[in-house]
Amino acid sequence: MTSTPPPLLRGINALIPSAQAAATTPGERAATQLLHLRTAAVPVPVLAAALELIAPQLDDPAPATRNAAADIHARLAADIEDATHPQR
Repeated sequence: MTSTPPPLLRGINALIPSAQAAATTPGERAATQLLHLRTAAVPVPVLAAALELIAPQLDDPAPATRNAAADIHARLAADIEDATHPQR
């Protein structure tokens, strides 16, 4: 009986540590990898899309969800503002 070696990681997956044994879904793997990032460059349209996606959570019945969504929404809005008007 032979064992199959783990697949070789490529691209960003090769640079960012991950706990693949514990993280089974793509979202869990992404979250594990994002914990290791300090900065990331993201196009402004992606930030704008994320801003739109988080907006419905601002009215969530759970206070913790509303507060987290408000923090993220404010951060995304500030990042978009800084990216589109860098010299204010």
